[in-house]
Amino acid sequence: MQKLVDGIHKFKSESFSQDQKLFETLAEGQNPLALFITCSDSRIDPNLLTQTKPGELFIQRTAGNIVPPYGSVFAGEACTIEYAVVALGIKDIIICGHSHCGAMGGLLDLDSLDKMPAVKAYLKHAEATRRIVDENYTHLTDPAERLTLTIEENVLVQLENLRTHPSVAAAISRGDLKLHGWVYKFETGDVFGYNPEENAFLPIEDFEPVAPSSRSLPPI
Repeated sequence: MQKLVDGIHKFKSESFSQDQKLFETLAEGQNPLALFITCSDSRIDPNLLTQTKPGELFIQRTAGNIVPPYGSVFAGEACTIEYAVVALGIKDIIICGHSHCGAMGGLLDLDSLDKMPAVKAYLKHAEATRRIVDENYTHLTDPAERLTLTIEENVLVQLENLRTHPSVAAAISRGDLKLHGWVYKFETGDVFGYNPEENAFLPIEDFEPVAPSSRSLPPI
């Protein structure tokens, strides 16, 4: 805890002082560039990853970067998405998974979550991911490859869940909103985006990754 307190003192004396004008403008409101939906995992830092400053990202974090389908639960996820699209006029939504995701590992071994019933129940919103991997990739037996595939498929499944939100569907139909699927490999710093033309996750610097109307990764 002392490390956090020391960090606050350092922030106030250094970072805040250097960017005081920026922080003062934040009091006037926000106009973020994108809604960034990612995992709660402590190893991913959206602002560090995208080199953005305070006020530039509207961030939603959930276990496994899960987006419950609209109507399945009215909680923080639906509220955050609706506010971003309707009130803030967000033009881009990114769902970003990451390597070595514990939530996706749990999804592949649900029995291991018996002592975490809330987590196990929440992962029901990724049941489509589990079924896709379980039924379509039976030949994939290497645990690391299977987890990586699950992480990628889950990003695509959650993009489809995102489309069930009325505010998102309406904005997409008007051409006011684009969806993006990313996977961040934190041990190398690489980010891969889903390319609908190639039907694969490719290095993000090679193209502008926009989610298609329907998706499925090719067989491995």
